[in-house]
Order: sequence, then C-alpha cells, then structure tokens
Amino acid sequence: METLQCLYKPKEYASDQEVKWCPGCGDYAIINAVQRAFSELNLKKEDTAIISGIGCSSRFPYYMDTFGFHTIHGRPAVIASGVKLANPELSVWIVSGDGDSLAIGGNHFIHLVRRNINVNLLLFNNEIYGLTKGQHSPTTKQGVHTKSAPFGTIENPFNVGELVLGSQGQFYARVPDTDVKLMASVFIEAEKHKGTSVVEILQNCVIFNDDTHASITAKENKANTQLILEHGKPMLFGENNNKGLRLNGLDLQVVTIGENGITEQDILIHDAHSKSTVLHNMLIQMKLPDFPVAMGVIRNVESSVYDEEFHRQITEGKKEGKYKTVDDLFFSGNTFEVN
Repeated sequence: METLQCLYKPKEYASDQEVKWCPGCGDYAIINAVQRAFSELNLKKEDTAIISGIGCSSRFPYYMDTFGFHTIHGRPAVIASGVKLANPELSVWIVSGDGDSLAIGGNHFIHLVRRNINVNLLLFNNEIYGLTKGQHSPTTKQGVHTKSAPFGTIENPFNVGELVLGSQGQFYARVPDTDVKLMASVFIEAEKHKGTSVVEILQNCVIFNDDTHASITAKENKANTQLILEHGKPMLFGENNNKGLRLNGLDLQVVTIGENGITEQDILIHDAHSKSTVLHNMLIQMKLPDFPVAMGVIRNVESSVYDEEFHRQITEGKKEGKYKTVDDLFFSGNTFEVN
C-alpha cells in the first residue's frame, strides 16, 4: 500500500499570529478544516494564496502561513482573478462572507462564477454582518430582527446555491461549520475541480446571530435535517438511514424505506456530474420542515476554464498574431496625427 507523505501537518499551515475571533465562533472549525485539507492535498505554502475581502472571515489570511492578501470590501473575487491569471500555478482560495460577496461584492461574485476561473471560494454564511455589529445581510431570513431592521427584515434572502447555478456555476457545495471532516473532504473536492468552486459554509456568529442554523446543524437533529450527498450514492438520511428522496412526478418526495412498498431501489442516486441543473436546483431549494437540507457537493461539472483559455489565446497570439510589440498595436489600423 502506498504511503502518502504529507509536506506539512495541518497545524503547520497556521501562522504565528494571535487569532482574534470570538470564543465559540464557527471560523475556528473552518480554519481547522482548511488546514486539514491543505495537508491532505500536499499544498506547498509558497504555491498557495488566500485572498479575502472585509469581515470577520476575512482575517483568515493572517492566520495562515501561506501567501495572502486582505483586500477591500467586496473585491476578493477581483483580486483573486488577477492573482490566478498572473500565476496560473498558484492554488488560489477566496475567503469571504455573505455580506462581502453577495452585497457590495455581488456583481464581482456572479461574474467570477460565470467566467469559471480556476479558484476556490469559501463563502461563510452567517446571515448577518458580524464585524460591523449586526446589520442584516442579503441572506438574512425574512422577519429576523437586526440592528438595521428593528421591526424585522422585509427583504427576500438570497439562496446562495440558486445564485451560483443562475450564474452558470459548475461547482457548488454546502457544508455546516459543525462538521470538520465533511468540510475538509469538500474543500479537497473543490481544489480538484477545474474552474470556480463555491463552497457555502453555514457558519455560526455567536454574538449577532447565534444559532441561526441550529435547526439544521444541532447534533440531536442533524440525522433528520441533513442529507449528506455523495456522487453515485442513494440519497438516504435519517437516524437509521431509512429515509430517502424519490421523484413524484416533477417534484421531490421524502419516503421511508419499508413503508408502502418502498425499497432502496426507489431512492434517487446523486449525480453531481449531470450537466442539467434541474435536479441540482431542486436539491438546493430543499428546506425544513418538509425536506432535509442538502449538504456536500451538489454540482461538480467540467466546463471550459477561463484562465486556460486566456493563456491559450496569448500563446497563439504571440505565435500567429500580426502584433509582436506594443508599438505594432499602437501604430496599426486607423491612426491620425494631431498638429
């Protein structure tokens, strides 16, 4: 049996900086999962860059012993795109929150996904602005009372997965911050995917929106409230793994094996590689109390990658194009002189 020699142990990816997240913050579990994933991926520190925007999550680069850039609000997707295009050999990770990526950075987010640049985006979704003390964000549930919505927010929240698929996203996964093992395995799948990988992390802000995901993530509930998807495996869940999903006409239906003649053969098999978004959208939209919430890699489809096409075009242009220098370009076509 081949023995995998890891370059670094997970803790060796940690920097010497003091971590300044609130005690109990979900970010601690996430950074542990990232370090575990980096170790299993054998990522060299000098070949890895972590780019963040603004928010509690965006302190991430300080706490990792890799290259990193703490950028401005809503712009990590732009900076990361430039980093990847300038050095395609780098493993580039974007760390951002729901306010950072889906409000001020919303336009950059959808175009990053549409272009399919080969980077990984970890989107910490705690449904609140934590760093700026509790304003509602684009993912805050309708009716939730916040400092900026004292009578309850009246906005319809974004569903992150729908936004990714609507932007032609080819990789989308959802994970809870309470499951380090699942997070690490999904981060590894995200890195292996060629193109933009978006991983939505249901993260808990203990100060301004504590337990917002508890109905899904609480230990005593999770067997019945989470459906952990694996490509090629039946969509089963429940304390005895005896509940599952099947199609009833054009709708998903929760069924119990052993009731009304239902067997495991009736349960849908997860196909993360299907180019069709129909079933992936249906999985993304599932919510309590009628359905479990889908976790794991929901969509993972190969498609053309922007940075590869970008560098192919440059290589071909240098070889076959009529412009060999910048002067060739400036003095070509229609030019005129100003006297």
